[in-house]
Amino acid sequence: MIPPVEFIGNVTATAAFVLLAVAAIHDVGFRTLPDSVSVALVGCGVATHLSGGDLGRAALAALAVFALAVTACWAGALGGGDAKLLGSTALAVPLASVPAFVLDTALAGGVLALGFLSLRPFVPAALGSRPASLLGRVLRVEAWRIRRRGPLPYAVAIAAGGAVSLLNG
Repeated sequence: MIPPVEFIGNVTATAAFVLLAVAAIHDVGFRTLPDSVSVALVGCGVATHLSGGDLGRAALAALAVFALAVTACWAGALGGGDAKLLGSTALAVPLASVPAFVLDTALAGGVLALGFLSLRPFVPAALGSRPASLLGRVLRVEAWRIRRRGPLPYAVAIAAGGAVSLLNG
């Protein structure tokens, strides 16, 4: 039989994976993040850390990450939804993994930015007719955003950093 603490950790980690995937997909599609995803991630983190007995320290670590993210938001380097997602994901990952989560997210964000920058020369000026498939539409919209130097879907980087931390934690 699985001990209750380990069972809660497995359930909340699985839920966090799903929530991070939802956030990334939503950010790619709409460049917004639903607050409900961040709230649910906070719930996952509270359940995990409450059962593990380290909720206070985990909340302080998540608050520190959130404060840094809000500072980046005020500086115009990050969106408000991304700041909330960073803070809530920092609570959802294991406490010992928070520094690695921040580093992994920054590295994934750099790869994402390099990818978008390297694609700019290859995006045609005119994109032709509107494709019928969902994937075709997403690719067309992303090409339009790349050409116009629109914002990155940074939730993709946050989800990657969070997934790595959940897997390694």
